[in-house]
Amino acid sequence: MPWESAVEKAIREATERGEFDDLPGKGKPLPRFEGGEDWWVRRYVEREGLPADALLPVAVQLRKETERLPETVRDLPTEESVRRVVADLNARIAEHIRNPEGPRLPLRKVEPGPVIEAWRTRRAERGEALRQARAQEAPRRRRRR
Repeated sequence: MPWESAVEKAIREATERGEFDDLPGKGKPLPRFEGGEDWWVRRYVEREGLPADALLPVAVQLRKETERLPETVRDLPTEESVRRVVADLNARIAEHIRNPEGPRLPLRKVEPGPVIEAWRTRRAERGEALRQARAQEAPRRRRRR
């Protein structure tokens, strides 16, 4: 009899005792997973409810955050909160530039001025739209009384 390891022996003995006979999925093919060797990572991300961006390299994540910055700050209540978000992103960009990991992509810090100006403009537009809506609503309320 050829030599068998302790693991192989334990498996053989369990098989002989019938311990593997009633396992779920017995006799069925293993599920096929699309997307390459990292299928298990994708399944984990889905199961845990993590954003798909969590799989991206840090440089790509930072570039996406930079692109989405106007939407990110759009509904913030104060200019100070907008400045904090920009400062946080810039700190992470600076850290990545000092200690790069993953692919080398050109990254630059975000200038807070244009972001704040766009935020102010959007806020002013929303305020004007709200004032107009209230002005149109006021005559209706008076008629109801």
